[in-house]
This record gives sequence, C-alpha cells and structure tokens, in this order.
Amino acid sequence: MKDMVSKKVELLVGLFVALGLAALLMLSVKVANSGFGAGGESYQLFAKFDNIGGLKVRSPIKIGGVVIGRVSNISLDDEDYTPVVTLDIKIQYNQLSEATSVAILTAGLLGEQYLGLQPGFVDDSVDTLQPGDYIEDTRPALVLEELIGQFLFSQGSGEE
Repeated sequence: MKDMVSKKVELLVGLFVALGLAALLMLSVKVANSGFGAGGESYQLFAKFDNIGGLKVRSPIKIGGVVIGRVSNISLDDEDYTPVVTLDIKIQYNQLSEATSVAILTAGLLGEQYLGLQPGFVDDSVDTLQPGDYIEDTRPALVLEELIGQFLFSQGSGEE
C-alpha cells in the first residue's frame, strides 16, 4: 500500500516537472518572439542612416505602436560607409508610399531602440514602395551621450 502511494506521488511530481519545463519552453519562445507559427510572408525595404545608435537585428518596426515587421540585417554601404538597415515588412503592409519616413526611436528613456515608420500621403502622384526600394527620408538615432555632451557644452559656454 505504501509502495503504491509513493509511486503515485513520484508520477505526480514527474508530471508537474514536465509541465513546468513545457511552460519554460513556451515562455522562452514567446520572449524570443519566434513562435512556432511566426514568420509569414514579408518583403524587404532598405534605409540608410547616419547613425543607428543601439539598433539591433530583430528590432521591431512599428507604425503608431503596431509592429509591422522586424529589422533583418544591418550592414555598411560599400561606397560611403554609412549604415544600411534591411527592413522585413509583413506583406499585408505593402501599400506604403514613397513619402514614408523612418526614424530610429527609443522605447522609454533607456529602453530598446526600434524603427518608427511614418506613412506618407497616398495619391496618384506618389508611387508605393516596391520590394528592394530605399526609404529616402530617414532620421538617425538620438544618442543620449551626445545629447548630454551638447547640453553640458552649451551650459559651459553660456556662463562666460
């Protein structure tokens, strides 16, 4: 009888541990944002920036706070050595006009950096961006250290 109870307890503990491991696996997949059904069709756009700050591959691309894609690659242009960011945009957002602008923004004061798209106007005189196109209107990242340096420099020169 005692042997039967201990086997049940061992079975329940084993089941509990297995459920805990499955929950940790699902949590890690969710945090990594690479769920089992993730992906889908996307197209690529490119943008050149003077400074990308702390932007990383897999950083989100947002319009009005809604994630519409991810950064898939960051490289340097072979000719002028400026950073080129490759944007993977979900295929359902394929009506962005050539007047669209992109800026590197920060979530909160010291949060992660992401790309914020500002869609331009759409009419007959402006074409839509096609896969492989460059977004011309870009705004670089604001680097906190540079802002602090400019502030301190302007304060120091104003007192003389």
